[in-house]
Parts: sequence; C-alpha cells; structure tokens
Amino acid sequence: MAQQSKEPCKKEACDIQACLTKNNFDSKRCLKVIELLQSCCEKCSYKSTHCASVAGLLKNSSK
Repeated sequence: MAQQSKEPCKKEACDIQACLTKNNFDSKRCLKVIELLQSCCEKCSYKSTHCASVAGLLKNSSK
C-alpha cells in the first residue's frame, strides 16, 4: 500500500538540485524544473517545506 509523502513537492525539489548540479548552478538552464516546483507548491497551497525557496529561485532565474 503506497503511502502519500508528507512532503508533496520533494521530487520536484530534488529534480531542481540535480539540474543545478548538472548545469553548474545556472538557474536559467533549469527553468522548466523550477516551474514544476512552483506548480506543485501552488497545488498544495505551499504546505511543503520545499516551497520556501521557489520564490528566490524564480527571482534569480529571471535576471
């Protein structure tokens, strides 16, 4: 029986970390996965600890 994760956006946050590592921490190259985290956070009403940093990531990537 699969149990729902207490952290609904953990997968997206991990995907961002992997993307940033692979792309020398250039957030512009990871916009798609950052947007997936944003979408996840909106769906769960920002009730995941992984949602705290999404605003900063989007702000940095829009430069």
